[in-house]
Amino acid sequence: MNREEIISTTKRFLSEEFEVDENTILPDNNLQKTLDLDSLDYVDLVVVIEENLGFKPTADDFKAVDTFDDFYNLVEQKLAELA
Repeated sequence: MNREEIISTTKRFLSEEFEVDENTILPDNNLQKTLDLDSLDYVDLVVVIEENLGFKPTADDFKAVDTFDDFYNLVEQKLAELA
């Protein structure tokens, strides 16, 4: 999956799961604020990532994620590890 596919796929399932407009999911926007995530929502986020992308991120994985661009980098890295 290339970067463009990662962005398209994640925008789709994040907007559906967290009921936000896809147009608010921009590379420089803050992931937590845009999706209005609390600690329980992170559990949902992990589940939806595993269902849609085939890997289960850890709490440590999210320590470096502030923006959606950081999130795309994480997804890209994890998918490369699976390949």
